Amino acid sequence: MKDYLERQPRDFLAVATPGAGKTTFALSVAAELIGRRVVDRIIVVAPTEHLKLQWAEAAARAGIPIDPTYSAGKGKISSDFIGVAVTYAGVAVNPLALRIRTERFKTLVILDEVHHAGDALSWGEGVREAFEPAARRLALTGTPFRSDVNPIPFVTYAPGSDGVPRSVADYTYGYGHALADHVVRPVLFLAYSGSMSWRTRAGDEVAASLGEPLTKDLTNQALRTALDPAGSWIPTVLAAADKRLGEVRRHVPDAGGLVIATDQTSARAYAKTLRAITGEAPTVVLSDEKASSKKISAFTASDDRWMVAVRMVSEGVDVPRLAVGVYATTTSTPLFFAQAVGRFVRARNRGETASIFLPSVPLLLGHASALEVERDHVLGRRVIDESDPFAAEDDLLAQAQAGEAASADLEAVPFEALGSEATFDHALYEGNQYGSEEEMDFLGIPGLLEPAQMKELLQQRQAANAQAQKTRADGLKRAREAARGAGADSVEQVSTHEQLAVLRRELNGLVAAWHHRTGQPHGVTHAALRKECGGPAAAVANADQLRARIEAVRDWAVRRSS
Repeated sequence: MKDYLERQPRDFLAVATPGAGKTTFALSVAAELIGRRVVDRIIVVAPTEHLKLQWAEAAARAGIPIDPTYSAGKGKISSDFIGVAVTYAGVAVNPLALRIRTERFKTLVILDEVHHAGDALSWGEGVREAFEPAARRLALTGTPFRSDVNPIPFVTYAPGSDGVPRSVADYTYGYGHALADHVVRPVLFLAYSGSMSWRTRAGDEVAASLGEPLTKDLTNQALRTALDPAGSWIPTVLAAADKRLGEVRRHVPDAGGLVIATDQTSARAYAKTLRAITGEAPTVVLSDEKASSKKISAFTASDDRWMVAVRMVSEGVDVPRLAVGVYATTTSTPLFFAQAVGRFVRARNRGETASIFLPSVPLLLGHASALEVERDHVLGRRVIDESDPFAAEDDLLAQAQAGEAASADLEAVPFEALGSEATFDHALYEGNQYGSEEEMDFLGIPGLLEPAQMKELLQQRQAANAQAQKTRADGLKRAREAARGAGADSVEQVSTHEQLAVLRRELNGLVAAWHHRTGQPHGVTHAALRKECGGPAAAVANADQLRARIEAVRDWAVRRSS
C-alpha cells in the first residue's frame, strides 16, 4: 500500500499467495484514490459470477457500493453505486460498452486473477479495448501465471537471463513470506497410493499401483480408477479425511472440509459416500446451478462438516473455515492445483493447520513440493541452437506439453475401472516426506500447531518410528541368533503376528531409507518390490514374502553402492 501511494503508477501488478489479502489491499487502494478524488468510479473484473458477488459484499463492508448485477450494455446504474463488477467473459461480449463507461469517468479498474485475461485471445483483446482509457489499473493474481504465449493486457514483460520475456510484478508476496508472517496456514499433504485394476478398450485387464513408474496413459488410467466412486480408494480416503476433520474440530469447532471432484456425477457419488460415513448430508455445489452462490454462502456461515464441489470453489472463493481438503479431480495443472490449495490456507487464528489428501501421483506430489516457489508468466521459449533444423519444432512441442490446455484434464481414453484399494503412502510438509506405517500418526495431529511446532512434531515422530523399527529389528536378530545357538527344540517361540509386525517395520524402515537415498516415493518402492518378489500388499503378506522384499531392497542398496 505504501509503495503504491508513493509511486502512484497507472498500472500496478500485485502477485500474492491465496489468502494473503489481495481483496483488502485492492479495496484499501480504491478507498484512498476515491478519497483523494484521483478516481470517481470503480470497475471490478472477476473470473466468475460468484466472485462478483463476493467482491460486492467485501466492497460494501469497506464503504464502497458496487453493483454485481451489471452487464455490459445495460446503461445507467443506480446512483447508490459508484462501481460495477463484471466477468472477463462479460467484458469480451461487449468491450465497447465498458470502454464508454471507463471514458466517461476517472475510473479505477481492478483486474482480479488477471491471468484469466489470457484464457482466450478474445478475452485479452476485450480487456485491452475496454480499459485502455482507465485512469488507474490494478491487476491482482494469487497463482502461477499460465504457460501459454498470450500476453496479459497491462502487464509489463522484461527479458530474463535466458532472453525469454517474463512478467514483472510491482509487488510479490509469496506463500513462504505469508507463512512466516502467520498470514496463511501451513499445509500438511497426505498422499495415498494403492492397487488399481482396470480393463482397456481392447479388453485387456491391467493391474498397477498408484504412484509407481508408468507411462502417461497408464498413470492417467490408474488415477481415474482411484477416483472411481465405485471402487474402495475413494471411500477409504474420505473416511480418513473425515477422521482428520474430526481431530481438527476438537480444537477448531467450526472447521470444514471440501472435496474437489472432476465432474458432477462423481461429486454426487462422493456426497453419498460422505453421508454414509458421517451420517450428515454434505453441501453439493455444481457450477451450472443458479443456487451455487447461495449454497457456498450458507456453508460459509454454518458449522457443517463437508462441501463437495466440481470446479467453482477452486479459485477466489473465500470460505475461511475450510481446513481439510480431498483433491479428487483429474485436473492436474500447476495453476489449478495452486488455486485449489489456496482455498485452505487462509488463516483466521494462529496455529491452524490445513490438511489436504491427494493421490500419490508424481505430478501432484511435485506441485505440492513446489508450493512455495514463486512463478512468473513466461512468453515463449528461446531457441538455443539455431543450426538445429528441428529446434523450432522441439520448442513448440515443449510449449504445447507445458501449456494449460495440454494438461488441464487427463485424456479421456475409454477404459473400465474394475477395482481399487487405498494405502497410506506418506505425509508431505514443507517439501519433506514423512513415512510411517501408522496412518493415525498423521490423522491424529492436533488442529492447532504453529509451523515450527508442526515440523518438530513430524521430525520427532519420524525419529521415534525409526528407532522403534531398529529396536524391533535388533530383537528379531537376537531371537534368530538364539534359535540357531540353542537348537530347534529349545527355541523361544515368537507369535506369528509379532513376527509379521517386526518384519513389516523392518521393511518400512528400509523403504524409508531407500527414499532418502533416491528420492523415490514409498508407494513406488513398495510397488516395485511387489512386482519383483510377488505377493500381495505388505499389510497382508506372509513372513516369507516380507523377508524376500527385505532382501531385495538390501540387494538394491548394494548394487547402487557398487
